[in-house]
Amino acid sequence: MLDDIYDDTKQHMDGSIEALKREYRSLRTGKVEPSVLDNITIDYYGTDTKLSQVATILSSDATTINISPWEKNLLKDIEQAISAGNIGVTPNNNGESIQLFFPPMTVEQRQISAKEAKAMTDGAKVSIRNIRKHSNDMIKKLLKDKDITEDESKKAHDEIQKITDSYSHKVDEMLKTKETEILKV
Repeated sequence: MLDDIYDDTKQHMDGSIEALKREYRSLRTGKVEPSVLDNITIDYYGTDTKLSQVATILSSDATTINISPWEKNLLKDIEQAISAGNIGVTPNNNGESIQLFFPPMTVEQRQISAKEAKAMTDGAKVSIRNIRKHSNDMIKKLLKDKDITEDESKKAHDEIQKITDSYSHKVDEMLKTKETEILKV
């Protein structure tokens, strides 16, 4: 019974970590990644479709992304979607593909990106604390229903706190790594 609560807690906290990793991918670091286009969608035959599902997206060097649509008639739509997506560059359409030339990041841009990473991390910590609260509430309910003793309840709360602390530590380590990656020139 308590083991199920522990497993459920870990599973949900793992989900928070995965969500944070996905959010981190949208941040720009020194090298431009194709993931900066993850939120760009185009109208593909009446359906909002992610850019990665209608084109090949490659990062040819640290500041350039090349987008080759599978259907050439999508070039204009992709170009408009990127412009509307406000990612900080103007698309260059050569009739075959679209190139995005990102300028090197300034120190100020790196600091802003690091702040965004910290905000994302804070959101993940809030999520982890909410999961802890939910687990503790489940333990309190078991105690109230007399399914566990006071001592078992105390040990369970301590175990949930240990799990929470370990996940908070993981999130802090992820932030340190991401900040180092962002601020490295």
